[in-house]
Amino acid sequence: MSGNIYDQLREKAKHFHSFSLALDESTDVTDTAQLAIYVRGVDDNFEVTKELLTMIPMHGQTTGQEIFRQLCDSIVDAGLLWKRFAGITTDGAPSMTGRKNGLVALVKKKLEEEGVEEAITLHCIIHQQALCSKCLKFDNVMFDVVKFINHIRSRGLKHRQFRAFLEEIDSAYEDVLYFTEVRWLSRGKVLKRFFELRAEVKAFMEKDGMTVPVLSDPKWLMDLAFLVDITQELNVLNKKLQGQGQLVSAAYDNVRAFSTKIVLWKAQLSQTNLCHFPACKALMDSGTTFSGEKYADTIGKLQDEFDNRFADFKTHRATFQIFADPFSFDVEDAPPCASDGAN
Repeated sequence: MSGNIYDQLREKAKHFHSFSLALDESTDVTDTAQLAIYVRGVDDNFEVTKELLTMIPMHGQTTGQEIFRQLCDSIVDAGLLWKRFAGITTDGAPSMTGRKNGLVALVKKKLEEEGVEEAITLHCIIHQQALCSKCLKFDNVMFDVVKFINHIRSRGLKHRQFRAFLEEIDSAYEDVLYFTEVRWLSRGKVLKRFFELRAEVKAFMEKDGMTVPVLSDPKWLMDLAFLVDITQELNVLNKKLQGQGQLVSAAYDNVRAFSTKIVLWKAQLSQTNLCHFPACKALMDSGTTFSGEKYADTIGKLQDEFDNRFADFKTHRATFQIFADPFSFDVEDAPPCASDGAN
């Protein structure tokens, strides 16, 4: 069956007017690197084909040169032509993006040899967004939250007692959630659940004979509330970037809209306007001191991170715009025609 599907893909590839590739290299449970290559092609009738081209286990080194060799073999096997190569998207690993021996650099060199104009190279937009959130340096908050959750959930008896405790006091939730680093959305979900159960966790831990001074520390609690609010917004953006049928123009519009929101949030935080930060507002309404400038600075760092990481998308903004809305596009900004160089 898989052979038949691959033969159908090869047949369609003969009619591609242009195609792009997406590559992701990850390690499986046996510590074997798996290279996934996806292809998206369009024919003269504007019929788009998007398929997994191949999955290659890489038992040796995963250098840019080795990945490039596997990529070339896959392109030849699928009957794809370099002269129709339009773009490549990678996961941003050093072996992919290295300036000299990275995959992208080697692909550009190959295109020059084939006499093909430079293709569009991008870093996966969802991965970029997830990396931007890493600049929120509240490690002290995450460390304590994970420590408390692990204390409750990593021991069977403690976990059963905690669930029974929540049931006894008629809590709105039945349990706290585990945090998993590789699951980007889990941070926001774990933090929000923990914030809403903070009083119950404190009562249970103290009943168990464990002191939890941070759960009475107003500064720590406000840091937790801020992290809850901002990760919720980042999760909303992440979900908008996922799903079938996503076009890069629409995805980048969502990123630009979020960047504009960051500017607004920074100004509002400086003025202690918490209309977009419900967790922080709940604590402030209960008497906890709020430092607007501190969190405005953090938001500013997030804004800089988005500007830097999405700089490659910004360079192609005109191309995205003429594709998404050609009738409102300024003709003075139109890119040159690939066939004859005319505007």
